Amino acid sequence: RNGLNTIEGRYIMPDNKRVVFRPMRTHVPMDRVVANQTWEALSNAIGEIYNHNASQLSFEELYRNAYNLVLHKHGTLLYEGVSEKISSHLLGTVAKLAEAPNASLLEEMANVWSEHQLTMIMVRDILMYMDRTYVPTQRRRPVYELGLHLFRITVWEHPRVQSRVTELLLNAIADERAGLLTDDRSKLKANLGMLLELGQADYSNVYERDFENLFLGTTQEFYRLESLDYLSRNTATDYVLKAQSRITEEKERSAALSFPPTTESPLQSIVDTELIERHAKTLVDMGGDDSQNSGGFSALLRDAETKLDEMRAMYDLFVRVPSSVDFLRDALSERIKKDGRSLIADQERGASDPSSFVRGVLGMRERYDRVVTNSFRGEKKAMKRMREAFEDFLNADARAASCLAVYVDELLRSGLKGVTDSGVTQELQKVIVVFRYLSDKDVFEAFYKQHLAKRLLGGRSVSDEAERAMVSQLKAECGYQFTSKLEGMFNDMRISRDMRDTYKAHKKNESETGNNNRAVGGTKPIDIEVDVLTNGYWPSQNVPPCTLPSAVQDAVDRFSRFYLEKHTGRKLSWQTSAGAAEIRATFGTDPNKYRRHELCVSTYQMCILVLFNEKETLSLDEIRTKTQIPDMELRRHLISLCTPRHRILRKESKGREVAHNDTFTFNPNYSSKYRRVRIPLVKDTAINRGGDGGAGVATAGGASSSAAEAVATDGAIPAPVEEDRRHLVEAAVVRIMKARKSLHHNDLIAEVTKQLSIRFVPSPQFIKKRIESLIEREYLERAEDDRRVYKYMA
Repeated sequence: RNGLNTIEGRYIMPDNKRVVFRPMRTHVPMDRVVANQTWEALSNAIGEIYNHNASQLSFEELYRNAYNLVLHKHGTLLYEGVSEKISSHLLGTVAKLAEAPNASLLEEMANVWSEHQLTMIMVRDILMYMDRTYVPTQRRRPVYELGLHLFRITVWEHPRVQSRVTELLLNAIADERAGLLTDDRSKLKANLGMLLELGQADYSNVYERDFENLFLGTTQEFYRLESLDYLSRNTATDYVLKAQSRITEEKERSAALSFPPTTESPLQSIVDTELIERHAKTLVDMGGDDSQNSGGFSALLRDAETKLDEMRAMYDLFVRVPSSVDFLRDALSERIKKDGRSLIADQERGASDPSSFVRGVLGMRERYDRVVTNSFRGEKKAMKRMREAFEDFLNADARAASCLAVYVDELLRSGLKGVTDSGVTQELQKVIVVFRYLSDKDVFEAFYKQHLAKRLLGGRSVSDEAERAMVSQLKAECGYQFTSKLEGMFNDMRISRDMRDTYKAHKKNESETGNNNRAVGGTKPIDIEVDVLTNGYWPSQNVPPCTLPSAVQDAVDRFSRFYLEKHTGRKLSWQTSAGAAEIRATFGTDPNKYRRHELCVSTYQMCILVLFNEKETLSLDEIRTKTQIPDMELRRHLISLCTPRHRILRKESKGREVAHNDTFTFNPNYSSKYRRVRIPLVKDTAINRGGDGGAGVATAGGASSSAAEAVATDGAIPAPVEEDRRHLVEAAVVRIMKARKSLHHNDLIAEVTKQLSIRFVPSPQFIKKRIESLIEREYLERAEDDRRVYKYMA
């Protein structure tokens, strides 16, 4: 068939190649006798392997014999024979181990385990065919796993072996922890490796049951006792170093003994719990109350500048237990609040002025910023807690805002003289750091505006660049609306300078044309320099103008006519409380020895002194009637002219207070080594004991300075700022409701707070009052179905 020719039982291929088919040999099954003989050969070979004579064996022959046994259905004979052979050998082995002394038991156990592993590997190679065919079909253990199983139940679980080996392992580790040298970690590693492999081979928990649970329990007890004892006899700093050393030691031991992750992770957790978590609060509080124990984190914070490394070590230890770091953050927060409250207390009782208070805050900020950056490694949560702590004590009242404004005023008056541009920027950035902590930024703005007005009008700024740099910083922080009025003040000063130049040219032109009217009495007209200010930009001063000397009033009238001719429709309101003057005074009784001085005084002081040209002695009532200066400012300016250093007038009564019937007399004996003398204003604490003192800034504008000083002392929100807040809240409510039409009470409170938080944080009660006011004025109404829902009334 298929093109093949059959010749005598042979097939001839078309290409003349021959293929010869011989009859198959008849299958002869292996009988029991031959099978036993074959097993005996294999059994002897296994014995030789145990006797370390494997080199004399032919593994190919042994493999063939095992193959034939399995092939001829004698697999059970082979499997059970191997099991009995291994068990028999292990029984002899365990008998020797049971009698071994403790000193050598671990080493002998490691050797026995190593030999057993090597033997089972060789036996597994010989019986590989049985593992591939017989074992799966009969659901038996593979040969190697069988050997491990037999080793566990025969050797390890022997009553004279397991308990002793476990105890020796635990004792060896305990000796290491006690600082005693161990003979060789390889013995410990080998025995632990044995337990792990025995457990993995037959899915038993021998490692966990016979070692891990006991090991973790003894570890917990050891560190519980050691930590209590060490902490009771050492400082917290020493304890931290000891704990770090122990943690490192346990890591190294885990690596050296090859602990599995199931042991290493609980071990680290136990060490962290006993060494850190259990004593975290104690480590923070130790020495916090100046007790005998020291080195706690709270105590280290008191000397933060020199204890950064110790605090960093404690943080590095605590960070292993994240919940424990909260104790460190709490301690940092409490330390900042305590130091801050101390600064406020000093400021309240007058032990420090506003500038000293701010310098103290800046010093605290720099100190604790280094703590967070170095010791807390720049952790964001620690930064947040530090910010919240500063905000807590700085926003207790409006005191910090007013003090910061005074500090900035001091910087921009004289504190930045000779400082480079980079230095100016650095100092102003420090101010902005504290400014960010303030919630009452509108209070700072109010006082800053008052101080800025005095600097600009008095020409006392260290430089225009520094002034504008500060405004730029505020603008970057709070936006354009916050600084729009401040920038308007600078613009007014620029326009005023141009106006003065124009007025000078005007007067010169009148002089040349002969139209320059003489002043009252035919004397030469008085020169005045006028700053024309936009009413909405500058701090409002509701102080009526005083009665000026006739010559000065004449100069004022001439400027008014000039200005109003150029700017029709405008109105000038003269602020005599904010002016300054230079007057020439002659002292002495001998006409040949007169002393002439130029006195730099405020407008009020000028008005008072000019009165003494007509009469040498005047009473308080006479001066008040002729000048119309407000009573408190009159008393303040009179005392300024009666100080021991600048006694231009003599006061009849003694002391700094001005009696209601006091009289004042011109002092011709006044003298000074300077021709040009500036007469500063005194602080008004002695004049107004009702609480208007505190800031003590010697300026020419008495009315506005009193308001600033009041807040510096009692911390209350100034009335003008409170009024502005009412308008801002109402405007925000109307703006939101106009856009939303209808809104729930809580949502409206949240929206208003969010919009106004850049200037101040209104309380819910304050917002509620403004809402009620708007409802009364019919801007809003309540929904009929829900009284907590507001509707906008168009």
